[in-house]
Amino acid sequence: MQYFMSDLIIDFVEHLEVERGRSSQTSENYRRYLERFIEFAGHEVTVDKITPELLRKYRLWLNRYVGETGSELALITQSYHLIALRGFLNYLLKRDIPSLSPNKIELPKTHKKQVTFLYFEEVDRLLSSVPGDETPAHLRDRAILELLFSSGLRVSELVKLDRDHINTKRREFMVRGKGQKDRAVFISKKAAGFIAEYLGTRNDSLSPLFISYSRNVLAGDMSGDYRRLTSRSVQRIISSYAKLAGITKHVSPHTMRHSFATDLLMNGADIRSVQSMLGHSSISTTQVYTHVTDAHLKDVYEKYHTKNG
Repeated sequence: MQYFMSDLIIDFVEHLEVERGRSSQTSENYRRYLERFIEFAGHEVTVDKITPELLRKYRLWLNRYVGETGSELALITQSYHLIALRGFLNYLLKRDIPSLSPNKIELPKTHKKQVTFLYFEEVDRLLSSVPGDETPAHLRDRAILELLFSSGLRVSELVKLDRDHINTKRREFMVRGKGQKDRAVFISKKAAGFIAEYLGTRNDSLSPLFISYSRNVLAGDMSGDYRRLTSRSVQRIISSYAKLAGITKHVSPHTMRHSFATDLLMNGADIRSVQSMLGHSSISTTQVYTHVTDAHLKDVYEKYHTKNG
């Protein structure tokens, strides 16, 4: 029996969400990466035609791929495409559908991940760049920035928050992160204060904690999800304030997460606690920050110790 890859992708994506507990965003990324393989191999490709030779040609195609904007695929993005294909082949293996062994896919070596973070004085400049005129949009923006830095939330976790998720008096709440894992999140008094102040300006009954002020109310949208702030909107908000603050680094929501972790480690937190607060399943993911803090410790050593000899 012939199995067309295009027919099996939807089944695989549903398997990721239902049986593997992957987020809808992760599943959507896998679908997109696999459709790019079909773009390369042809819509009529059957899974038994996925061979080591076809894989070799695909890797070469990815390496030479140029998008609509004229940009090439970064090495890490090429890896994501291969990871998606390997996951798909694993799925076929479990269903006893003959195809290439997933073990045949080797990922390209990538450079060590560079961690971009803000020093505390840069964070302070970023927070201070939000106008203090107390308009709902500006109070929302300040609350978002304070919350990201004080909690280490992923942007995907932040935009899913509803009003009833956060207790500004207790200053702690639970979030469901990657892999559908729950973890406790703690926030500073300052962040709680700005969230409470922002919510005090809301005269709606919409569920989302953070809403867009550029979108009008949609008839029939009782949940308020139409006005829920998106990850892309949060990215734009942070980028605009980083420019206002004169910060030349590329600042994203993930930069705030990096800054949260780095600040904790620089101030003496142990790496296991930071791992728990970030929601990392593996300590090796958290250890990327130790390179940053080790460099900081060396600066301290050079500044204060070498003067003795």
